[in-house]
Amino acid sequence: MKTKISCWKSSSSLLSLCLVISTLTACGGSSSADSDESSESGTTNSAPIANAGTDQSVFLNSTVVLSGELSSDADKDTLGYSWSFSSIPNGSVATLSSDTQVAPTFVADVIGSYRVNLTVDDTLLNSEVDSVEIVVSEVPQSSTLGVLCDYNYNEYNDSIYVQDDSFSQWSCTDSERLLSANGIPDHEVGEFPNEGNPNTISSQTISANLSLSPVESTAATELGGPRGVTGYVLNGVKIDAGTAGSCDDSGDNCSLIDNSGNWSIEALGHTSFNFGTDNNNAHVQPGGTYHYHGMPEGFITKQGGGDTSMTLIGWAADGFPIYARYGYSIVSDATSALKLLTGSFQLKSDVSASRPSQDIYTLGTFAQDWEYVAGSGDLDECNGRVGVTPEFPEGIYHYFATDSYPYFQRCVKGEVEVTGGMPPP
Repeated sequence: MKTKISCWKSSSSLLSLCLVISTLTACGGSSSADSDESSESGTTNSAPIANAGTDQSVFLNSTVVLSGELSSDADKDTLGYSWSFSSIPNGSVATLSSDTQVAPTFVADVIGSYRVNLTVDDTLLNSEVDSVEIVVSEVPQSSTLGVLCDYNYNEYNDSIYVQDDSFSQWSCTDSERLLSANGIPDHEVGEFPNEGNPNTISSQTISANLSLSPVESTAATELGGPRGVTGYVLNGVKIDAGTAGSCDDSGDNCSLIDNSGNWSIEALGHTSFNFGTDNNNAHVQPGGTYHYHGMPEGFITKQGGGDTSMTLIGWAADGFPIYARYGYSIVSDATSALKLLTGSFQLKSDVSASRPSQDIYTLGTFAQDWEYVAGSGDLDECNGRVGVTPEFPEGIYHYFATDSYPYFQRCVKGEVEVTGGMPPP
């Protein structure tokens, strides 16, 4: 029932007459999705249309990202989202990260079919239900035999701050991938020594034995610094995203080479400290070891890497491959468009009261400023995912170097022996 009040005023008698008109707008009312609702202004409100996205095929233990972004409303009203599972495989304990966000996530923990329903509303009317199916399959056997088993490079690097031979040789046995290298980069480098890094690049003796048949596990093993190298770029230069720098709680006592403080200093992503990194996001350890903290730009350029194909740049300590920046937008479809991938770490909204002052050390200065938020990016806590690649068309777990934190993997998902006594990065 709607009520309309109309008033007339006589200019001569100064009397007002108001007529109350009651109009029966509907008997019993209706809130179904296929009904339109008229507003008091006389306009018609149309029911919104839900779009749960396209069906997906993913591998076991992948983080599935749903999307209702293509849902629409003819009246351009703001939409509310309501997601729910209509079916999951037996034994699955999958839960949605949110049932009201536009793009929630869940972990596909059991092989089989998951069906998820989406309803949207404009506060007045609900849409019809739309659903999306996610089919989960077993991760393919991860043999890397035959991929870059004969990578060899041995040329003089005439960069003014190198002036030495760059040597890197990869080979394979029946079970292992072997590296022999001298750690001299094969591309231009920045000035070393420099104000933030007093060390000179020098030849090293580098050898590594990696598995040719890595196996992904649900547990992650942290590496880096004294725990061991996280991986190597194909040119034989090691990867180590973290540093040995730290500050105490007051922020008055900080060191770039002493990790005894509670707050671990990052090499990249802030201006609070200067580690003397070059345009390759690399610098030099006291013993002369050149190593990458982030994207190895010079090597990627030398390999012809860009946004038109995935670029394999190295191997992690567990034997899984490492790619740079770009991956397929649909993890199981090598014909899908490439996209710039991002890690799933976010700056904390609530930082510890014991943290050194943000007025001096901006958020992002310390590793403890970051937290892993599943589904907030494209990758897992080790900056990796399962999917197809040009070298592995059946799919494999693989890592990525990204332009934002954590830059490189800081843990590995495959079996690896944790060592000690490595020099600080």
